[in-house]
Amino acid sequence: MWIFGWKGPSGFSARSTAEEVTEGIDATGLTAIVTGATSGIGVDTTRVLALRGAHVVMAVRNVEAGKKLKESILNEIPSAKIDVMQLELSSMASVRKFASEYIASCLPLNILINNAGIMAPPFSLSPDGIELQFATNHVGHFLLTHLLLDTMKKTARESNREGRIVLVSSDGHKFAYNEGIRLDKINNEAEYNCYRAYGQSKVANILHAKELARRLKEEGVNITANSLHPGEIATNLARNNGLLNAISNSFIKYLLKTSSQGAATQLYVALHPQVKGVSGEYFKNSNISKPGTAPAQDDELAKQLWDFSMKLIKTQ
Repeated sequence: MWIFGWKGPSGFSARSTAEEVTEGIDATGLTAIVTGATSGIGVDTTRVLALRGAHVVMAVRNVEAGKKLKESILNEIPSAKIDVMQLELSSMASVRKFASEYIASCLPLNILINNAGIMAPPFSLSPDGIELQFATNHVGHFLLTHLLLDTMKKTARESNREGRIVLVSSDGHKFAYNEGIRLDKINNEAEYNCYRAYGQSKVANILHAKELARRLKEEGVNITANSLHPGEIATNLARNNGLLNAISNSFIKYLLKTSSQGAATQLYVALHPQVKGVSGEYFKNSNISKPGTAPAQDDELAKQLWDFSMKLIKTQ
């Protein structure tokens, strides 16, 4: 019943906005990458990061759309530091190119917000031959994080500031296949269900953060990794599905979060002092929550997914 604004231990609720959860926070000196920055909650995430003083690198499919958003934000916040770089997450070649160019720029990296995603398209394969939702929502972000991790480690060490990796999952993980992730059937078109495949990719986001957090803790690195549910938001995420899109544009949209409310949790996780040292958790409405299924809490499945993902990115 988020409409009543019940607050959790953090002092924030589902009604809290991006501006509210970051009020008083000075992000000057921090550099952040936001994937999917020109659409939905990515727009407010970028804008508020810039508002708080962070240097934001927008990793986007459409560079022209990115330039237009940059111009719009600069009109509102003349002091904003924003760069636009091209990134197509469904293509490993594009991810590698982005990471190579970012590393060559010698920019530091304090915050990585893996925000972009697609939802419920018909079955298709990525350029690398992987089911498109799994490729875009998980594999692309897994590879991006892997390639930029050394830069984040160097930044955390030299700046003596905690690095934060944020993976935008969804409570849609509850609708995944019963196994959570069908590692042996990722590309099985005959058994493909667009909603369950979406849920599968969101389970993967949660488990990626979980296993990455474990590994970073084991290594003693000053970087955290967390996942989150942004909430039900009136965005174009459902553009691939006519029914979902129609529903989100009907009267039900008045029960959904605004884009600013939807961006609040990832900004809370990325910037708020309350989250310092917290890693491997799942957040909802700017509070620590608990994933809604057993597979999304399975440490062993998290390790299996990690190994599976590493094989995928190494074979391409």
